Amino acid sequence: MKSSLLMSAAKTVGGQAVIEGVMMRAKNNLAIAVRRPDGEITVELRPWFSMTPQFMKKPFLRGFPIFMETMVNGVKALNYSATQALDEEEDGELTSFHLILTMVIALGAALGLFVVLPHFFSVAMKWWGVSGGVDSLSFHVWDGFFKMVMFLGYIISISFVPDIKRVFQYHGAEHKVIWAYETDGKMTACKIKEHSRLHPRCGTAFLLFVLVVSIVLFTVLVPMIVAIWAPESFILKHLYIVGVKLLLMAPVSCVAYEMIKASGKYESSPLCKAMCLPGLGMQLLTTREPDEDQIEVALAALNKAVAADSDEGE
Repeated sequence: MKSSLLMSAAKTVGGQAVIEGVMMRAKNNLAIAVRRPDGEITVELRPWFSMTPQFMKKPFLRGFPIFMETMVNGVKALNYSATQALDEEEDGELTSFHLILTMVIALGAALGLFVVLPHFFSVAMKWWGVSGGVDSLSFHVWDGFFKMVMFLGYIISISFVPDIKRVFQYHGAEHKVIWAYETDGKMTACKIKEHSRLHPRCGTAFLLFVLVVSIVLFTVLVPMIVAIWAPESFILKHLYIVGVKLLLMAPVSCVAYEMIKASGKYESSPLCKAMCLPGLGMQLLTTREPDEDQIEVALAALNKAVAADSDEGE
């Protein structure tokens, strides 16, 4: 699943479940721990690949570039874990071409499922007489409804895949280890297991924030943009609107990032607790209770990443 995105506090770490393992990120380094078929744990340490220029690290600018660099590091971690978990010969890093191709396909599929299809399903509602035009509130209510249904349907459907169930267990292990590290510091498998498998900074919560923010912004901005100018042709008009929505996803992700950052920073406030509840509820679907072997893998990744950062700080 998507990695925890908030990295501001000195003792704050992020992570991501991979195939038969976990990737953990400290401030400057990441470590990928994978359980190999022979039962051994292999741990790979790498510097965190950053592609965010300094001027883009300002609030409401940083969200999209940080999301993209998280994707790059995540795809590389998944590729490494696949070779280790399946005991395949390593062919080295993904080439730039294959990395870009993988990201384009992943982003294209996500935007197609959660932006393009809901829009045209909402157009169908207008044809059936149960929705207004694109400048009406009812159109965007349907659009938001289809987004949520498709997101939930996607999560529920993949949860039945046996290999994904194990990824969800490692996702739970990642959260438990992070909770232990950031709170009481008791880093034994027995103590770690007592912590919640749900975490407010989870990437699942970020994706949910993205969906909610997109629904609100599209409802407000799309009618205004259409009022300024739109093609006369029905088909061209809706293709134009879909294009506008796709372009708006960058600022949407920036707003969503600031929301999840605030919810982590002010987690004790009633408002932030309320903001976190839907994301925590979604994690009931995207995490499973891990066993001690899976916790051991997550802990190995965390220890390696944190130790590397500590060594650099000396």
